[in-house]
Amino acid sequence: MTNRETARKLLTAATGRKIVVVGDLMLDQFIWGSVERISPEAPVPVVKVSRESFHLGGAGNVVSNLVSLGGAPRPVGITGTGADAAHLRETLAALGVTADGVLEVAGRHTTVKTRVVAHSQQVVRFDREQDDPLDETTIARLTRTAIDLCQSADGLVISDYEKGCVTAALLAKLLPAARARGIPVVVDPKPGHWRSYTPITVITPNLTEASRMSGLKMRNEEEIAAAGKVILDALACEGVLLTRGDKGMLLVERGREPYAVAATTREVFDVTGAGDTVVAALALCLAAGATLRDAALIANAAAGVVVAKVGTAVASPEEVIAAL
Repeated sequence: MTNRETARKLLTAATGRKIVVVGDLMLDQFIWGSVERISPEAPVPVVKVSRESFHLGGAGNVVSNLVSLGGAPRPVGITGTGADAAHLRETLAALGVTADGVLEVAGRHTTVKTRVVAHSQQVVRFDREQDDPLDETTIARLTRTAIDLCQSADGLVISDYEKGCVTAALLAKLLPAARARGIPVVVDPKPGHWRSYTPITVITPNLTEASRMSGLKMRNEEEIAAAGKVILDALACEGVLLTRGDKGMLLVERGREPYAVAATTREVFDVTGAGDTVVAALALCLAAGATLRDAALIANAAAGVVVAKVGTAVASPEEVIAAL
């Protein structure tokens, strides 16, 4: 079977699969415009604004990608109160996603990342966020909610942006519960929590994250593969999918030679959210019964689709199949 035939079969089987997404929900704001002059007040471009748009970011972008690929995501996370929180919930509702697992926390800021884009290039980004740890009561509520949703789910994604939602205490209860259910668990990691990501199916660090997690410098292909093996052994997971930007990916599995996946896109316009696309595609394909290698091929193609677009983007099954 060709890659396209495999992808079509798996993405069809993935339709409607319920994936719980636990992590840091964000709102991505894009201010679009053009630059025609430099400011007389300072050596900075003057952006003439033409429009603005809002998208789900962070774990929310995983949710958006799951919807685009045909999945049925159930997000678990937090917002603050006020207009930004309401906008995030409205954006979820517009996608047809139930927000029962999204908790409002009084006194907490909803994370908003604002990007100013002129002529398809980011000019500046500014973040409004709060990343101090959540209180124990909120973490306990999130944990209970996630475990309950996993009882009827086909997969679980941990989307960790270190904004306070994913903690060692949550992982210590949630991950064994998912393992007991027998569902695949995909983790988009942050190095500060990495030893708490167990038991899981697969983890998707980029090279910077893998270097911090393994203690290796990543100076050559041998060290990259060795870093994947260090992480694989430490977490006792089934696979480590190292994302390598324009060089594609490297899948390290137990008892097999590392498997290189070449990048599928020739033009990269914006890497915003590509990692979210990867974990969404991986989780859906694994929930549909894919091998790690087939899931990695499809995830890589999906990432190639979104980096060829400007802004926080998603990939459809048809685009992914065409990219293979």
